[in-house]
Amino acid sequence: MTFAPKVGDPTWVDLYTTDLDRAIAFYGELFGWTAERGGEEFGGYTILRENGHAVAGAMARHDDPGDPYPDRWTVYLNSPDALATTAKASAAGGNVIVEPMAVADLGTMAVLADVGGIGVGVWQPDTFAGFESVGIVAEGVWTDHVGVPAWFELMTRAYDESLVFYREVFGWRDTLTIADTPDFRYTTLHTAPPMGGGVLDANGHLAEGVPGSWTVYFGADDVDETVARAATLGAGVSFEPMDTPYGRLAGLIDPTGAHFSIGGNAP
Repeated sequence: MTFAPKVGDPTWVDLYTTDLDRAIAFYGELFGWTAERGGEEFGGYTILRENGHAVAGAMARHDDPGDPYPDRWTVYLNSPDALATTAKASAAGGNVIVEPMAVADLGTMAVLADVGGIGVGVWQPDTFAGFESVGIVAEGVWTDHVGVPAWFELMTRAYDESLVFYREVFGWRDTLTIADTPDFRYTTLHTAPPMGGGVLDANGHLAEGVPGSWTVYFGADDVDETVARAATLGAGVSFEPMDTPYGRLAGLIDPTGAHFSIGGNAP
């Protein structure tokens, strides 16, 4: 479906990769994406398209000894004013990793570390709003989801603090707590479909030493077949396909180490 993001909604994702050519080939084989490479003025930033629609970006990673983290996907949240958002983030206990900067006439971007130390992007749109196609996930049913971003999930050990942070910084107001038990605490970004994503209390779900993260779920018509195909293309599996009340899900690691997830309907 076409996408009209609200303030604070996930509005874009991009891949920071040590091997852009390999990433383009991998995701092209896996999802059928085509790549539109940018010119020197955009540092070679690449737009990835599904059926002609912009669904993600990718950029080559350069040697940076100050960045010890592996290749990664970054989720960007919609902001009407990136400068004001970064100021709010600092006041709410976060850190500004990349100060707001204009990207030609497309918009303004920034990157933050939230109150739990997890990276999240900021996108203030101008001529480029973000996703041109996304899937819908409602009551465990995935619709219009194949090959496009469909769900966005923050896994954090600072669950309560993060909800306060995102409400203060990104204006989240229409959230819904769907589970609040000792072993499963989860809040969605909206109270009604399209909910867009959610926040999971990662305590008890992540192994010791594994950091929390924002994760993008791309839709798949057959989750098991997609996992098998990804493996033949050099990907790893972070969690095997499983049926959940929210669809059939799996976690993958692309050939250069970037984590992402896939989801779809149970067979």
